[in-house]
Order: sequence, then structure tokens, then C-alpha cells
Amino acid sequence: MKLAHWSSPIRRRIPAIFLGLALIPCIVVAQGQDDAVDTRRLTELLELREGSTVADIGAGSGPLTIRVAQLVGSSGRVFATDVNPKRLEEIREAVGKAGLSNVTVVEGGADDTRLPDDCCDAIFMRLVYHHFGDPPRMNASILRSVRRGGRVVVVDFPPKSGETAPPGKRGAGDAHGVTSAVVVRELAAAGFSDVSEVPWPPPGFAVLARRPR
Repeated sequence: MKLAHWSSPIRRRIPAIFLGLALIPCIVVAQGQDDAVDTRRLTELLELREGSTVADIGAGSGPLTIRVAQLVGSSGRVFATDVNPKRLEEIREAVGKAGLSNVTVVEGGADDTRLPDDCCDAIFMRLVYHHFGDPPRMNASILRSVRRGGRVVVVDFPPKSGETAPPGKRGAGDAHGVTSAVVVRELAAAGFSDVSEVPWPPPGFAVLARRPR
């Protein structure tokens, strides 16, 4: 009786467990599709082509880094940065698995890209900007890293509260995120030109800026 008593809830849980396992491939495929779509959008906004040099700031495990590196080809270069050593190792593993030789992995700083000055034709950040604890310093570093006339795109999402919290408090709760208006204002204050929100599917948004020539 005891065996039957304890085994019955286990049996009831088995279908749910298998359902969860079955959903994992679907989630992975959906994320891969999102990455592919976002890469196409970023390619258009940044005017990327074979031979371009681009930086993926806050690259995470590198899903966009890999796709962009394949796009710019062996004559191009991708700098992939992150502040988390574990993420950097994941990027290196992904680069090795993809057989790419045109990716440079860089340990970024909290308020510094740690990239060479004037090294990139374009820079992008996806779902990273709201984590910046010191936007003025970080944006100044990004401005130095992109070449004159180069493009920068910030992809992010607005907080549920509808209002942007002070830097360093934009990463949790209803304050999680940043509004496009704040990104536009902070990039313009850093010295970028032609700063404006550009079309991007909701609930996210994209802001495009240029380093003055």
C-alpha cells in the first residue's frame, strides 16, 4: 500500500515531465529563429557587409556574434564582449564549434568597452543597455570605439512602470528596462549624431545613432 501511495503522484507527474522535455527543442528553435530575424534587422540598420568590422557589446553566449561573423566573412572582424567570464568561455566554444577565425573575444568593463579606439564600422547591443550602471562613461567609450561616420544600434525594451529608473536600478521588477526616449537622450548627450528610434517589433525598440564624421 505504501508503494502504491507514493508511486501514484509520481505517475501523475511523468506526463508533465515529458511535456517539459518535449518543449525544450521548440524553445531552442524559436530562439534561433528570433536570433536570425534580429540579425537580419541589425544587418540592415548597421549596413553590414562582407569585410565589415563590428562589435557585439554584451554578447552573452554569442548567438548574434556567430551569425554576424558568418555574414562579414573572413575579410571582416567581430569583437564580442561581455563582463561575465562564463559567457566569454561560451562564446569561445561557440566560435570554435562554428569554425570561425574572425572573432575576437574581449572581457568588457562595466563602463568601458575595452576595445581599441576607432576599431569598428558598427556596434550593436541587444538587451544590454539598461544594465549600464554609468551610461555617460560607457557611451563615451562606445563613441571612441566606433569609427567616424560609423553606426551604433541599441535594442532594448521599456519597463512595465513606463518610466526609466536611475542607472544601476534598471535591472529588476517593474523598473526592469529603459525607455527609448532615455536611450536617445543619453546617446545624444555622449556626442552621437542623428540619434533616433527606428522601427523594431514590439515590445522591444531600437535606437540608431552615428558617430559624427
